[in-house]
Amino acid sequence: MNYGVYQNVRDAAWRCLLDAGITELPVSVTKIARHFDVNIIKNSVHDWLKPSQSGISFQAEDGTWVVVYDDSDSIGRKRFTIAHELGHILLGHPLREGERHTRVFNKDRPEVEKEADMFAARILSPACVLWALDLHTPEEIAERCQISYTAAQARADRMALLYSRQMFLTSPIERQVFQAFKPWIEQQKSRPE
Repeated sequence: MNYGVYQNVRDAAWRCLLDAGITELPVSVTKIARHFDVNIIKNSVHDWLKPSQSGISFQAEDGTWVVVYDDSDSIGRKRFTIAHELGHILLGHPLREGERHTRVFNKDRPEVEKEADMFAARILSPACVLWALDLHTPEEIAERCQISYTAAQARADRMALLYSRQMFLTSPIERQVFQAFKPWIEQQKSRPE
């Protein structure tokens, strides 16, 4: 992926956390959705998803955004799907009239799907927070962030690279995210194990 695109997605995820007032893990995707006036709907309410879909997002006739997710999925997958669909919306991925963003899994995924995945991973498991808590393994990340093992494995791989480069708190916006989470981080570190 182009570094400029990566940087824009990363910064958008940090801005999302700050704007929505997120200060602890697990990140509340419903709080983010409420902040940005996005309606979240369980698929069991309307049965809008096709069998290959975990989630969709679209703009309703009144202009409001809607995210529909498969509520039969595991909690980690549901949270990632909602965050992914929020990524489509907040990254401004274009829709043609009558279209919907969909979360599907195949090897030929469009670039906007990869961007939405990256956005989701970064709002659900911000690197500076994982670093401050000294989390390294997929198991630790999955448990703390309430994401699937698959998503946590991808995040752990990225974190390993960041740990090796000591690439934390290098951006002013990342430092703002860290400061927002800092009281919660200190509370977590002071808890007896």
